[in-house]
Amino acid sequence: MESKKNVLGKNYLVCIILISVFLLFTITSSVAAETEYKWKLAHPNVREIQNDTMELFSELAGVYSNGKMEIEFYPNGILGEHDEIFHAVQEGSIEMAALYPYTNLVPNGTIDGMCWATQTFDQGAVLYNPSHGMLFKVMSAAYKEAGMHLLFTIVDGIYGIGNNVRPIKTPDDFKNLKWRVSGTLGYVKTFENMGKETGMTLATIPWSELYNSLDRGVVDGCWSTWGSMVEERHMEVLKYYTALDLQFSVNYIVVNEEMWDNLPLELQEALNKAGEIAGIYNYETYRRAVANFKSEITESGCEIYYPTPGELELFREKSNIPAVWKELFAPSIEKLFPNQNMPQKVLDEINRVYKTY
Repeated sequence: MESKKNVLGKNYLVCIILISVFLLFTITSSVAAETEYKWKLAHPNVREIQNDTMELFSELAGVYSNGKMEIEFYPNGILGEHDEIFHAVQEGSIEMAALYPYTNLVPNGTIDGMCWATQTFDQGAVLYNPSHGMLFKVMSAAYKEAGMHLLFTIVDGIYGIGNNVRPIKTPDDFKNLKWRVSGTLGYVKTFENMGKETGMTLATIPWSELYNSLDRGVVDGCWSTWGSMVEERHMEVLKYYTALDLQFSVNYIVVNEEMWDNLPLELQEALNKAGEIAGIYNYETYRRAVANFKSEITESGCEIYYPTPGELELFREKSNIPAVWKELFAPSIEKLFPNQNMPQKVLDEINRVYKTY
């Protein structure tokens, strides 16, 4: 029987072949429709693999639409910081963007911040699959409330924790640290729990200001991914990194909902196809890059610590996720899907995927 592990692996060669064929088509085709839609796609962060993915998506959107759509990609915060871009997509001055569901922006997208729910690429591939993934379904409804259509997701990475004071091997090592948090309320509550009775304090700092805040000592530590440690140079301003595997996180490619609804069906299908191929490329490229990221972090002088199973269990227990689920995640899901028993369905699917993959 074929293993359920590496669920995207067998699609990788197909992805590359399709990309090659369709890019060749763009170069060689002499007949293309006149451009009817010119859209902007914005990304607020500096991340090479994500940027490559969105450039690929933009090219494929032109191919699949036979030239009817032209998407221009603006990387690295060219069009503004995260929240500025978010509001621009809401109002329609920017058509598409890669965004996060911070609680102040997407109030019922809290499940995105459920630590320990997804910890591997394979789990993420199942739960965020656009056609049937449970977390994709929930986040689609959450973004719809914010006036956006969720198209596909790209890998943000698997979160660990870094700091400049000491290796963090157990929750006790949070003692007296100044810790950076974001507007992701699930993470905030999780770190509040893990840091209880240690004297750790939390400071909300935008992601775009994190490097400088670490460099100047405004905060001692933060959560970060293997990719961000390298691509956003966090390894330069962190001495210690613990591979906590706190969560497999994604970034959401969203479209202004009204503009999406007004697209002809054939162009919606073109964007869906482009997103499917770009998403496969992104997952597999990032998966294969992790080993190189780890090597670069080590070479930078940042010390990596891999917790034992027993140590990881201490972090899990102190996180008290059942209490956070009851207080935060379940009520948000119920608001999105009233009287459908969705909180339990989501929890059951998360547990099934965790045990299977």
